[in-house]
Order: sequence, then structure tokens, then C-alpha cells
Amino acid sequence: MQIDPVCGMVVDEKKTKLTSKHENKTFYFCSAACKTTFDKDPHKHGHM
Repeated sequence: MQIDPVCGMVVDEKKTKLTSKHENKTFYFCSAACKTTFDKDPHKHGHM
């Protein structure tokens, strides 16, 4: 399990297709809205 860096929700990385890479790390998201928020400013959310 992973944590959505935007909202803090637990995400099953085996089930979600919503991912982004930032600084050689893969981030997983619970929704398209959280992924979009992250993609607009990954430095704000990418250090969880």
C-alpha cells in the first residue's frame, strides 16, 4: 500500500493506474484530481 501525497489516503499500488514519477520515485493517487494537483506542483507534494 502507498499513501497519496496530496490527500493522504491509502492507495493500493497494484490496483491504481493513476501514477506520476518525480525525482526517480513513483507516486500513487486515489483520484485523477489528486494526480492533477500533484502534477501541477510536484515539489509541494513530492516529499512525503
